[in-house]
Parts: sequence; C-alpha cells; structure tokens
Amino acid sequence: MRFSRRRLLLAAALPLEAARRRTAISVQGGQFRINGKPTYAGRTFEGMKIEGLLLNSRMVQGIFDDENPETVARWKYPDTGKWDAERNTREFLQAMPEWRRHGLLSFTINFQGGSPEVYSKAQPWHNSAFRPDGSLKPAYLARMERILDRADSLGIAPIVGYFYFGQDQRLENEQAVRRGVENATRWLLIEKGYRNVMVEIANECDNRAYDHDVLRPRRIDELIRLAQSISHQGRHLLVGASFNGGSIPASNVVAASDFVLMHGNGVKDPNRIRDMVETVRKLPAYRPMPILFNEDDHFDFGQPVNNMRKALEAYASWGYFDPGKNDYHDGYQSVPVQWGVNTERKKAFFSLLAKVTGTPAI
Repeated sequence: MRFSRRRLLLAAALPLEAARRRTAISVQGGQFRINGKPTYAGRTFEGMKIEGLLLNSRMVQGIFDDENPETVARWKYPDTGKWDAERNTREFLQAMPEWRRHGLLSFTINFQGGSPEVYSKAQPWHNSAFRPDGSLKPAYLARMERILDRADSLGIAPIVGYFYFGQDQRLENEQAVRRGVENATRWLLIEKGYRNVMVEIANECDNRAYDHDVLRPRRIDELIRLAQSISHQGRHLLVGASFNGGSIPASNVVAASDFVLMHGNGVKDPNRIRDMVETVRKLPAYRPMPILFNEDDHFDFGQPVNNMRKALEAYASWGYFDPGKNDYHDGYQSVPVQWGVNTERKKAFFSLLAKVTGTPAI
C-alpha cells in the first residue's frame, strides 16, 4: 500500500498533537470531569453542590466572518470603518484568561456562528466554516484552532457547535451535512487531537428555519451517533444537540446524547428552569448524565431568585447568553463583539460566577 508524503507527515504529527494537549473533558454519571477530576472539586455555594458542573457562556461568534459583500459592511468596527475577522478572533483570545479567572470552564463557539443581529428573521450574511459539499474552509479552521489551543492551555472545555439555522442552507444537501459532521469531528478529534472539546451538532434543532431534515429533532440523533462513531485512541467526542428555549429535548435525542443540552431563553419564571431539569430526569430515555444549559438570556444576578440559581439548585450547569442591550456590540453576540467584561451586565454575571465557583477573581 502506498501513502502520500502528506499522509505520512500527518500520521507522524498526530501523536505529537495529542501528547501536548493539557485538558481532557469527560463525564461520569451526572458530573463533568476535567483531567479525571470533578470540576470545581469539593465546591458548594449556599448549600448547592457545584462540584461536577460546567458553568459556561455563549460566545458563538469567535470565528465569525461574512462572505457576502452586500452585508459585510454591517459589522464594521467603529474605529476602522471595516470588518476584520482576524481582529475579532484576536480580541477573543485576549479576553479568555479573564473569563477563566472568574471560574468559567466552558463556552459555546459555532462553525456557523449565530445571528450577528441577535434575533433575525432573515440571515443574508454568509458565515460558515463549511463549503457547500461539507468540506472545511482553512481560514475558519485556523481561527478555531487558535481559540481551542488557548482553551486547552487554560483548562477550558469548549462546546463546538456545527450548524446554525439560517446558515445550514449553505450546505447543498443531506450528504453534505453528513460529510460536514464527519470532517469537523475528524479534524477536532484525530487531526488536532483535542480532548477538551464537546460537540453541539445543531443549535436549537427544533427551530423551523432549518433547511435539512436530518438536522431536525426526528432525525438529528443520526448525526449525534455519526459523530460518536468516529473514535481515536479509544475515545470519541462528547456529543449532543440543543433545543429552543423552554423546550424539553426529544427522547430520541436524549437517548443518543452524551449530555443533555437545553436553553432557557423565553423562560420568565425561574422555577420553570428547575422544572425543566426535573422533567428531563424523569424521561424514560434519560440515564445518569450531565444536564447543561448553554444559552439563557435572563439575568437578575443580584436577586435571590434567577434562572442561573434555579439551574444550580436543580444541579444543572448554566450558560450565560448576553445578546446586548443595544444593537451595537455590548453583548457577546452582536457583531462586532467586545469580548471583555466591559458592561455592568457582564460584570454582574462574572462576579456571581466567581462567588459560585469560589475563584479569587473578585
């Protein structure tokens, strides 16, 4: 059998990639573990168990770009008058150590981002790491690699999303979607040797805007199992898929997943957050595994009752989603993003996060 020189060089490099990785995420029962130890080991907060949780934030635009010349000017930086994808990633990298100092152990970042206008009916911009045939674009991969490398060095375990409604149509058909799952998973797990990464196949798979049926709840378990079928050195990436805010995941998705993903958007009564967690645990398809909210746009961090506290009370991980108060980059999704802790809302979240996790950041 003959091998190309490139394949031989890649095969030789793979053990080196894996050997230099510092952070590995795993699950044991209902707990997350990093490097074999429960996260926030031994920590409780106001009588609530924090050990084993994975507190996180939605930071999906870290590799954002726009290939549509008619819309790219919407994202221009105020100081330069133009959009700059490399600057966006560079400033993301600069902000990461501060997030970690406050106890953040995970964030969601997506190969197709999220709406740069936060909530949009139409999405004419073109932001996708996938080509129409499901192959991957080197420029997007280069930006993602820089972020995941930094996360690995900081002890952070990102949730890497593959598909986003409003951009999934960039792939030409279902076969391209499947190839996209295979290519992204092989790149993360085998080519780059990441052990700190988890996968969200699709953001809010029950959103009616998805073009491809295989990305919807009835069939998305096929893609979850496809990603899990790709293994390297006896392990596969932890895989799941999220649902719309307030929705309970479908049983077939719970049965296939390594951890349960939910969203709290639209949940105005914090007690509903607790009820969602309890409902999932009563599903016949549920088995002991972590439950994690990775998007919730409700705050009230200074109040004794809020969505974050109710998730913790139910022993579920919670994820901060800050769309911004205005239309212009004061949250973590409107592009261009200011990735620092630069607003009162962000300060309130990170302050509570540090208190909950017992980190010395404040």
